[in-house]
Order: sequence, then C-alpha cells, then structure tokens
Amino acid sequence: MLYRNRVLVLLCSLTTLTYLDRICISIVGVRVKAELALTNEQFGWVLAAFSLSYALFEIPSGALGDRIGPRAVFVRIVLLWSVFTALTGVVSGLVGLLVVRFLFGVGESGTYPNIILVVSRWFPVVETGRALTWVGIGSQIGSAVAPLMIVPLAIAYGWRVPFFVNAVIGVVWALVCYGWFKDFPGGMKNISPAERHLIESQSRFSPAHRLVPWKVIFKNPTLWALMLMYFCCQWSNYFFVAWMPVYLQEGRHFSENEMKTITFILFVVGIAGFLAGGFVGDALVKWKGLTFGRRFVGLTGLGLCGVLIFFAAILPSSRVAAACLIGANFGFSFGVMVSYAVCTDIGDRRDEFFRSDGRLYLIGRIWKNG
Repeated sequence: MLYRNRVLVLLCSLTTLTYLDRICISIVGVRVKAELALTNEQFGWVLAAFSLSYALFEIPSGALGDRIGPRAVFVRIVLLWSVFTALTGVVSGLVGLLVVRFLFGVGESGTYPNIILVVSRWFPVVETGRALTWVGIGSQIGSAVAPLMIVPLAIAYGWRVPFFVNAVIGVVWALVCYGWFKDFPGGMKNISPAERHLIESQSRFSPAHRLVPWKVIFKNPTLWALMLMYFCCQWSNYFFVAWMPVYLQEGRHFSENEMKTITFILFVVGIAGFLAGGFVGDALVKWKGLTFGRRFVGLTGLGLCGVLIFFAAILPSSRVAAACLIGANFGFSFGVMVSYAVCTDIGDRRDEFFRSDGRLYLIGRIWKNG
C-alpha cells in the first residue's frame, strides 16, 4: 500500500471516530431524557452546547495546526474529546451535561481544518478530491456503525456504557497517531524516495509557503459565499446527527430497533452519496472546468437534500418520511464535500494568491490559467 494511502486510512478512521462519538448522545437520547428528566428543549440545549463550542474554537484549533503541526493537534483533540466523552457517562443532571458537552465540543474542534492541512501536504493535486471524499465517508461510517454498536450496549448495560467504550477507542487512536504519523512525508522512515518526491513535487503545500494573512482571507468573497452555503446545509446535517434518532422514536413512533435500522441505512446511503459526489465532481472538473464542476455537485446535491427534507416534514406516512430522509442524506453527502474541495482551492497555491500590492487573485482566474 502506498504510504499516503495509509495516511488516508488514518484520516478516515479519525472522522469515523468523530461521528461515532458525536452521534452517541443522539442514539441514546430518549434514554438520557428519561433518566435525567429532560424536556426536548433542555435536551436541545445539551446538543447546542457542543455545537456552540465546536464553532467558537474551530478557527483557533485550525490555526494551531498551522503553527505546531496537525499531528500534535490531532493528539490533543482526540485525548480531550475522549476525556469528555467518558465524563458524559457519569453526569447526573442538566447542568453537568451542559458543561461536559460544551467541553467536548472544545476538544473536538479543529479536526477538519487539520485534516485538510494533512491532505494538502500528503497528496498530489490530482488526488485531493479522492482523499477528501474518503474523509467524508469516514463520518458516514461512524454514523452508520454507531447505532449497531451503541443500541445493543445501551440495552444490555445502560446508556452510560457506550460513552466509556468510545472514550477507550479514542485513546487507542491517539496513541497510534502519536507513535506513527508525521506532519510531512519527509518525516516518515519507510516511505519510498519515489513516493516522497511525487508528493513533495505535486502536492499543494510546501513548508516554504507563507501563511495568508487573515485580513486577506476575509476579503475573499468566495470564502463568504462558502461560509453562507455551509451554514445553510449544516441545518440538515445537524438534524441527521443530533435529532433524527429522537425524531424517529418520538415523532414517527418507530421502536428503538427500527430507529437503529433506519439510521444505519441512512448513513450507508450517505457513503454512496460521498462516492458519487467525488466521482461526478472530478469528472465534471476535467470535462467542464473547476467552477462548473464545483457548482453542479453542490447545487444538485444540496438542492435534492432540501426538497426531500420538505417532503419528509409534510408526508403523513412515517415509512415514506423515513425514505425521504434517507434520500436527503444521499443528496447532502453528494453535495457537501465540494465545500472542502473549494477550501483547498482557496487556501492552496498561496504564492499565487498575492499581487505586488498584496491582494488576492480571483480564484477562478488562478485555476483557469493553472
């Protein structure tokens, strides 16, 4: 196996773990609410505590990776989230749950920015789309595996035990990352000279590249459009990961085992969506150019997601609604990873982003000429 593909396995396993941990509280949400006497509103605040801290610390944790390297940040991230995942299993009330889930979000923040940094260092330009697709697939794998693992554990031992199991898995991952992974191909002892030369000559990152100043980044209109798009599409992803297990049981009256099956199918279909989006996106970029390829995948995938979620909300049949939600996650998965690809388009080839007066080139012009 090529060494960079081993790195891709590590990254894919990381996103698998992030969603295995993230969705755990949703899978056991009905049980948590019952034991701690929480209303849906209070449980919503618990879920929001994670999202708030995750958002607040995403940029600082991503910037930290630029400074000290993604390896160190990965170890920090996984160890912290493992600690607070375990502590989730020992809380006894709303306040403790809010604090622990907030700190869990702090711990997990920065995962994806640092993953993108690793991809830019470890993969040639022509393989970036494939690598990011597998990173996205990891999140769907974690979400699909979660109900199969968590529901039986919760039924047999109670809702607290799955959090302890997830914490142990995270610590093992952190030890593997610390002992094996390096920030640059040159740091790996057993990588072949040919592969190292290929990566270093054709990847989008070099240690010699200077960082783009924040004021330049935030003047880029493509970035603001991308942030608005991602803000909108994450409403659907948040529902799938945070609320759907509770909604299926309390809103659509599925049993816990039926919820487990539907959730598993939904995220398996999401894997197919990521694969389809990556394949179609790469093909369209080669055929019609970068702008058309990126826009087509995002518009069709997220448009389909929105339409199917609307039908799931208004249709009376619970099974048809579940089918619509499954299709919606396919659309989301098909379209969302284009946002990560556009991040690499914006952030890469730094030296070409500067004119003599320090302003950014238009992204489309860079890629049209390059």
